[in-house]
Amino acid sequence: MATNSIQFQLVLLFLCIHPWSQLLSNAACTRKDRKALLGFKAEIDDLAGILSSWTGSDCCKWLGVGCDKKTGHVTRLNLRRPDPLGKTLQGNLSSSLLGLRHLRYLDLSLNSFGGISIPSFIGEFKELRYLNLSKSGFVGRVPDELGNLSRLQYLDLQSQSFPVGLYMIDALWISRLTSLWYIDMSGVNLSNCFNLLQALNMLPTVETIHLSLSQMNTIPQSLPHTNFRYLSFLDLSLNDFDSTEIPGFLFSIRSLKHLDLRDSGFRGIVSDAISNLSSLEFLDLSGISMAKIPRSLGSLCNLTILNLENALPSNGLSELGQVLDGCAKDSLQELRLAMNGFSDHIPDWIGDFKNLRILDLYQNNFYGSIPEAIGRLSSLEILGLSRNQLNETVSENIGQLSRLITLDLTFNTLNTTLTEAHFANLKSLKHLDLYNSSLRLNLSSDWFPPFQVEYFYTRGCQFGPKFPSWLRNQRKIQYLDMSGSGITDAMPDWFWNITSHMTELYMSDNQISGKMPKSFSFADNEPVHIDLSYNRLEGALPQLPPNVEGLYLSTNSLSGPIPPTFGNEISNLTYFSISSNNFYGSIPSSLCKLQKLKALDLSKNQFSGEILDCWDKFPDMEYLDLASNSLSGNFPKSISLLGSLKLLDLSNNSLFGPLPDSVECVSVNTLDLSQNNFTGKIPSWISESLPMLRILSLRSNSFIGDIPSNISNLQNLHILDLSSNNFSGSISKNFGNLSSMKVAPAEQSYAYFDDFSWDGLIMKMWVMTKGRYLEYGKLLSLLAVMDFSENNLLGQIPEEITDLHGLQSLNLSGNHFTGNITDKFGDLRLLETLDLSKNELEGKVPASLSGLNFLSHLNLSYNHLQGRIPSGGQMNTFDDSVYAGNDGLCGLPLKVKCDADNGSKVPPTEVGDNGDGHINGMLWYFLGGAPGLVIGFWTVWGALLLNSRWRHAYFTYVDKLCEKFGIRSKYRF
Repeated sequence: MATNSIQFQLVLLFLCIHPWSQLLSNAACTRKDRKALLGFKAEIDDLAGILSSWTGSDCCKWLGVGCDKKTGHVTRLNLRRPDPLGKTLQGNLSSSLLGLRHLRYLDLSLNSFGGISIPSFIGEFKELRYLNLSKSGFVGRVPDELGNLSRLQYLDLQSQSFPVGLYMIDALWISRLTSLWYIDMSGVNLSNCFNLLQALNMLPTVETIHLSLSQMNTIPQSLPHTNFRYLSFLDLSLNDFDSTEIPGFLFSIRSLKHLDLRDSGFRGIVSDAISNLSSLEFLDLSGISMAKIPRSLGSLCNLTILNLENALPSNGLSELGQVLDGCAKDSLQELRLAMNGFSDHIPDWIGDFKNLRILDLYQNNFYGSIPEAIGRLSSLEILGLSRNQLNETVSENIGQLSRLITLDLTFNTLNTTLTEAHFANLKSLKHLDLYNSSLRLNLSSDWFPPFQVEYFYTRGCQFGPKFPSWLRNQRKIQYLDMSGSGITDAMPDWFWNITSHMTELYMSDNQISGKMPKSFSFADNEPVHIDLSYNRLEGALPQLPPNVEGLYLSTNSLSGPIPPTFGNEISNLTYFSISSNNFYGSIPSSLCKLQKLKALDLSKNQFSGEILDCWDKFPDMEYLDLASNSLSGNFPKSISLLGSLKLLDLSNNSLFGPLPDSVECVSVNTLDLSQNNFTGKIPSWISESLPMLRILSLRSNSFIGDIPSNISNLQNLHILDLSSNNFSGSISKNFGNLSSMKVAPAEQSYAYFDDFSWDGLIMKMWVMTKGRYLEYGKLLSLLAVMDFSENNLLGQIPEEITDLHGLQSLNLSGNHFTGNITDKFGDLRLLETLDLSKNELEGKVPASLSGLNFLSHLNLSYNHLQGRIPSGGQMNTFDDSVYAGNDGLCGLPLKVKCDADNGSKVPPTEVGDNGDGHINGMLWYFLGGAPGLVIGFWTVWGALLLNSRWRHAYFTYVDKLCEKFGIRSKYRF
């Protein structure tokens, strides 16, 4: 018996210490719990695939399910979306979950239960300790039944969809959660919940409270008894408290370590009682707009992070230095003073914070130099001085900050030169941002930097003309931007050896020469963007890394065809521009595989053949520019299916035939089909299916028929060019209704000007203005142009066009317009170009034109205009070519005088001895009058000299005539 007992005890001991004992002691999940989980799964749309593992009999092995190892009861259900950017769970929460009677942990966060309320039955999970329903799309009122969870310790109801999301009216139920130590109700609409803080004050063990962005507008100024004995973290930021003073009870919570009042609506006074928060480590008062800085702030000896962005008076810089001259000066590690409007030099006392790791002075008005005091911040890791007015030197002491990781001097006017001394001991530097700082870098070719930089952002700084050879030793660069740096050197071969870690390379707007490599080598773990545009690089299109997302090689000297396999291995390519090069051949069909393309620019090359007709495979295409090639064929029908398209430019090709009968491109705002040979009438979809259209150019085609009056329904249209076609008929007076031409583009209330660029691609277009074609880029958004020239239009120019007060260029030349030029053209005060030449207009030149102060190009030639040309203002700056071919005009700048009485042209015979009339009169005199005078003289006087009887009778008559008028003749014959 004893032997058997000993053997049994040994077996038990073996089982306890053997790994298999773990398996024997783990019970499988109960049948009831498995049934509850399957009931839940039945009503869930599992887009994330989380529930795909929910098969088999043992639910304890299912993904996201945790069980008690002894009883097999499900105690834990974690269905939080694993990837914040991935797919989610959707559907309804089934009450079958109530079968999980032992559930202690429930996490459904980051899913998409949109349109349903938080089920009240959750309040029946009596064992629940942890509940996280944050950012899951729940809407409606937070159920009071959650107050039944008496053992709950952690509650996260963070909402991200107010005002449609969650809301609360009465918070009394929270006071029953006596075990709660963590609560997050950020984003929950609490605007009508007036007892929340009172309820929270009744929780004996609460440590963390998040109430950010909750639309709270009232807060008690005091509490009868402050019960927050363990509260260490309080976030009331981004609310709407309408109070001139921060409530005093907050300063009596001595356990507080983290207090965030950022942009909470408080303003005016911060009490000196803040010194009571002796444990405070984090204080954010940004956006408070304090009238006065509390003197006791500097006595917070544990304070490590202080954020006073947009909180201090602009003249409070020196006062702040005095306030912080206490023990806080030794404890502070992070000091943020951005956006306070300080207009001063950077003070020397800033160098006294010996433990400071982060100093942010972003967007103030600091001027002068970056002082030596900065060099005393020996612990500094991040220095932010961007968007100030620093305009002098940079102290070389900055080069002694051996722990400095990030240096940001962007958007200043530091017209100075950085040398090796400024970087001498920056051995920790990883982020260097000098964008638009007006700095020059004078670094010798044999300099060896002490750092290995990862982000090198120096766009606009001057390196040139030589390529910076010291970059050769930088092997960890991930982001390099040296655009517009004045480099005119050749690209060294070694450069392509340091790109293996790069995900961003921007070197545009230089004059870098040399040949492109055969292939690019970049980082393979993230999307890659490469911009080498506006240089002088030569060679063929390189082989690209498979993860390239953006490639910009426009305006170089690259040549050759696009390889036929180009689109086979770069399926993530989203932005592709090789504009203004010498590429030739057909556009390869492999491009049809680039189904993520949003922007494609192949313009200004020598591509030939027909345009691909696979555009229906590009659902996200927004920008398509194939202009200025030798492409032929009809308009591809699949282009008309691009529902996301915003810009389409097929101009200056050899396309022909009619346009399609319908399109689905409802988002198009720019349509340029100019300089082709399209035929037929303007299809109705241009005016009916493109409500967003802002630019329409059909110039230089073979369109016929009337100009549809309903084009005037395009209320966003501000550039309309239908010139050089075969349009006939008259212009509808409805064109005076174009809203975007009634006011100056810069004054329009809606902001769409950024739509003329797509992630580095800038829309460009040729526009006839000021008498010649000019190419515009982003300034297209500031133009208002109407051009109907060189057609067969007739009738009168509708007076309603003069209602377009934002119009800058109007060209109606080369048509058959008749009637007078209305005096209302003087209402077009922004007009710079007016061309009405080569028509059949009559009447006078309106005097109101002299009031157009911006008019720089005027052409009224070859009409039937009459009368005096008005003077004054810009009219005095035009030469006579403006009025050529109008025989009835007179006055300056013409050399034809006007009648003083009626202002009409003086006939040639009455012209005085000025101008062309004098020349013509003299010519007539010598060719006709002079010989006549000679003949007349000798006919009369020759007869009198030869015949004495005629001579005697003539002078007798003269004497009698003189006597009759009392004139005595002096001569006698």
